[in-house]
Amino acid sequence: MNHPFLVTSVCGALAFFGCKESHPAETPSAKEAHILDMKRATDHHSFAKPAEAVTTHLSWDAEVDFDTRQIHATATYNLKVADDAERVLLDCRGLDIHSVQVDGQDVEFELGAEQPFIGQPLSIPVHPTSNKVAVAYSTSDNADAFLWVEGEHPFLFTQSQAILARTWIPCQDSPGIRFTYDAKVRVPKKLMALMSAVNPTVKTDNGVYTFRMDQPIPSYLLALAVGDVEFREVGPHTGVYATPDLIDAAEFEFSEMEDMLVAAETLYGKYAWERYDLLVLPAAFPFGGMENPRLTFATPTIIAGDRSLVSLVAHELAHSWSGNLVTNATWDDFWLNEGFTVYFEQRIMEAVYGRDISEMLGTLSYQGLVDEVDAIMDVNPNDTHLRLHLKGRNPDDGMTAIAYDKGYFFLRLLEETVGRPAFDQFLKTYFTSHAFQIMDTDSFLIYLDDNLLTTESLKASVDVPAWVDGQGLPDNCPQVQSARLDLVDATLDEWVQGGKAASDLPWDQWLYQEKYRFLSNLPDDISSDRLAELDDAWSVNATGNNEVLFAWLEQAVRSRHTPAYERLEMFLIHVGRRKFLTPLYKAMVDTDQETMAEAIYKQARPNYHSVATGTMDELLGHPSH
Repeated sequence: MNHPFLVTSVCGALAFFGCKESHPAETPSAKEAHILDMKRATDHHSFAKPAEAVTTHLSWDAEVDFDTRQIHATATYNLKVADDAERVLLDCRGLDIHSVQVDGQDVEFELGAEQPFIGQPLSIPVHPTSNKVAVAYSTSDNADAFLWVEGEHPFLFTQSQAILARTWIPCQDSPGIRFTYDAKVRVPKKLMALMSAVNPTVKTDNGVYTFRMDQPIPSYLLALAVGDVEFREVGPHTGVYATPDLIDAAEFEFSEMEDMLVAAETLYGKYAWERYDLLVLPAAFPFGGMENPRLTFATPTIIAGDRSLVSLVAHELAHSWSGNLVTNATWDDFWLNEGFTVYFEQRIMEAVYGRDISEMLGTLSYQGLVDEVDAIMDVNPNDTHLRLHLKGRNPDDGMTAIAYDKGYFFLRLLEETVGRPAFDQFLKTYFTSHAFQIMDTDSFLIYLDDNLLTTESLKASVDVPAWVDGQGLPDNCPQVQSARLDLVDATLDEWVQGGKAASDLPWDQWLYQEKYRFLSNLPDDISSDRLAELDDAWSVNATGNNEVLFAWLEQAVRSRHTPAYERLEMFLIHVGRRKFLTPLYKAMVDTDQETMAEAIYKQARPNYHSVATGTMDELLGHPSH
């Protein structure tokens, strides 16, 4: 959200990143390895210098204090250091460092100057023989990774992507540095702690929980949640966690996760993380989901009662290969995580639910991508490149539809160019041969040329430079066809022109994708009276599907349909998902309803995660904390 080192051999590179012999991977070509070495020198978002010293394993001992909204902890790292090493550098932001030990001895440490959104380097002296460094510290009460939910049912969750892990654990906070970890966490009794690791399924009597993650992961996949939750198994390798009031609904909604897992393994190889479980978080979670290994964090807004929004689960599951298994080397390479994942998500949805569903989802993705490309081209056209340019910027700026959906359509073009069987074999081999490694854009393009686009005619037909380093959408962007959505478009046109009454629409026969398409394509200037007609016929304002509700509320704002404003206010106060917040607040700003936006935001802001408030503060000109 969600590098540099120099090695003398490929085996050294894998050792530096904590890879274990239990996860073998084919050796990259010399050209690939060289490019990766060069790229590791340019992680603009981390102070770490792993050429000098790199962390390979974390032991975390922590106490979660809901009264002070802090975590007090000691982070102990195993180190691999170079022969001339003099220091190890960790990333910190807003941490109170109490003491530092190297191999059990107290040492002097230095915190460097604070830099916007990047934080401070924690410099710790080491020697070539140093093995371990331990940092005792406390978090701040407003650490940006945290959201503390107070009241009768307290809850804490973290969001580390892209560079927020450093706000709750001093670490080498770069996607190119992988490490294993174990943890011991103390929480208030009657609450359960969960992490991106092997997890408990029942509460302990004393509030003490232990964890281990044997596969090496980057810091942005560190995750912690604490709350009153229960566990339900939904398959041999899958289960859900949720609060008591949501556990029955969650068990029903996500009961097909095992089918998705089987479909994913059939496509692109064995799942590498043993279990795939899902935790339903409070509605303030700023994203739809976060692919924390072994335990996806998910918003409750995807619980619709009919399993209609489970494509999000397919997306987070797909990340177990694209992102978690093969990881973008830097945030400039974010499309290598997300574009691959959207493609994989669509293939899972097709395998489990059919081509009609996946093509409707692909059509909606294309619609959103075109709109976002148009918006970005007006501001910074280079931000429509797949290869991002985030030096000096918050990597959160790169989390747009470009990485996700332009990346997806590029991979779909590759599939359509070489044929699905060849492309599937290419992807399966790619994931297997680069498992638990990092990948950057240049190295992937070399791999692509060597293993898929092996002729000049194939290269010419795809035109990779236009996709990776070109602006906008290339002319050869694949066309998605959905007969069902074409029919929706025709029905919408007929209703707008007055040729069909709202009561004659096949609304109750449509799937959510069709309802969303209808609402999101309404003319901006459609009258409030026409929306009232639609709502009278089908009670759209009372829908329990949050994707449909979002599309309805956005149009209600643009049409000043005031009967929907009470639902709008409740939605914005209780839901913190940035995908919904940004367009709704922007619609109020665009229609000169800033006063309403400010009034709602004043109530809602304390309930939002920092990832959301950062975006909303900028949009509304609100002073940040």
